[in-house]
Amino acid sequence: MQWFGRRESDNFEKGSSGGRGMAVGGGVLGLIAAAIYFFTGVDPSQILNQGQNAQQSNTESTAPDSKQEKFARVVLADTEDVWTKLFNDMGKTYQPTVMHSFTEGVNTACGQASSQSGPFYCPGDQKVYLDVSFFDELSNKFGASGDFAQAYVIAHEVGHHVQDLLGLSAKMEQARQQLSEEEYNKLSVKLELQADFYAGIWAHYEKNMKNVLDPGDIEEALNAANQIGDDRLQQKYQGQVTPDSFTHGSSAQRMFWFKKGFETGDVSQGNTFTASDLN
Repeated sequence: MQWFGRRESDNFEKGSSGGRGMAVGGGVLGLIAAAIYFFTGVDPSQILNQGQNAQQSNTESTAPDSKQEKFARVVLADTEDVWTKLFNDMGKTYQPTVMHSFTEGVNTACGQASSQSGPFYCPGDQKVYLDVSFFDELSNKFGASGDFAQAYVIAHEVGHHVQDLLGLSAKMEQARQQLSEEEYNKLSVKLELQADFYAGIWAHYEKNMKNVLDPGDIEEALNAANQIGDDRLQQKYQGQVTPDSFTHGSSAQRMFWFKKGFETGDVSQGNTFTASDLN
């Protein structure tokens, strides 16, 4: 991806950040828990408890941005350009998310989390949270190397922000209070696959509107989607696959919906909630 020297988003902050307490049992906490399982395959409560015990200073860092942070800011800026255009096409106004870069632990409106949670989006404050050291883990632990694999992760989290702006986060919160865990997991899969579709939509316009993709970039994103499918992670960390506990979708489903977004560039084709067959 050709990113060096390009516009960096101003909607970026780093350091510890204040929040409004732990949303125990709430839907937003469930999104963090899903993100934890998404990237690590471990019990989310273990990591969230670590986050609760972490000391937070509520101070902003003034350290110069690292190369990885600069990259994240360029990708974030591109998502702003793409989604501003697409929201305008829908007769709506896009309100950009803020990316919060942190190390070790962070306090959010969805509760506290450690770096082990991986990147996540918090609807409570409409921010994307990211410890950029995760990019190294993405490559070394999950076998998803390349800058566009990293861009896919960011675009996926911004996809959750798009869903939030369109009212889906509130609906998921309501559903969480009414459905069984198994039924809610099925909805969660649809939510995550739509975020993958939105990441593909972004990649479509990144290629056709920005013209900054390098050969092999889309393959890097598809490989990342493959490596972090629920079935692949469960097999790796649990030794068996239990589809009823999927929260993000199988590798095949994740690749399918990202690819569909990339190939069509049509937001209207991404309603995973009404799709009779997710892949």
